[in-house]
Amino acid sequence: MATLLHIDSSFNGDKSVSRAVTASFRQAWAEQHPEGTVIYRDLATDPLPHLTAEAYYPGFIPAEERTQEQQAAFALRDSLVTELETADAVLLGVPLYNYSVPSSFKAWLDHIIVVGRTAGEAPSAAGKPATIVTSRGGSYRPGTPMEGRDYNHPYLQFVLGQQLQLDVEFIVPELTLAPTTPAMASLVEQSEASAAQAHEDARARAKSLATQLVA
Repeated sequence: MATLLHIDSSFNGDKSVSRAVTASFRQAWAEQHPEGTVIYRDLATDPLPHLTAEAYYPGFIPAEERTQEQQAAFALRDSLVTELETADAVLLGVPLYNYSVPSSFKAWLDHIIVVGRTAGEAPSAAGKPATIVTSRGGSYRPGTPMEGRDYNHPYLQFVLGQQLQLDVEFIVPELTLAPTTPAMASLVEQSEASAAQAHEDARARAKSLATQLVA
């Protein structure tokens, strides 16, 4: 059966829109793969340590040539990379925080980007389908005052889509702050419509991938 790697990074718990949308994906996925495996990491409640020099440089040394100290320092990165490599599909909840990714998610990226393995000439996870739910409090669409200031989408497209060569698809619920921000009261209806569309897209994406993976 198929294996799903599911990463959440929002610190908003039950109030998180990105978590709600990834949950819709995962529910639809489970309906198609009731006996499948889900590797789950909640980077908000169980954050990863920041990448250190001790853990970074062994990635450039062949495994058989590393010292015991280097092997130990690289162990977490190796485990995280293996999770990515063994998954059949990837689901990432990555809200927009201060115009970019949450620092907890950046830490995960720093660990799993290993030149010569996941990045470089022949990335080990190339072609793997990745669904990225990147929620945002406002709207950054063309024509809006904040156009061009959402750095999540271009950054993740470059890192995951071009460097790791994953087959990425984005789901973008926006205006998530409207229900709780008086100044955005006129946008609540649009916020609700965007969330509803995101949930629909997530369920459809999960079912589509399930069909492809079992074909």
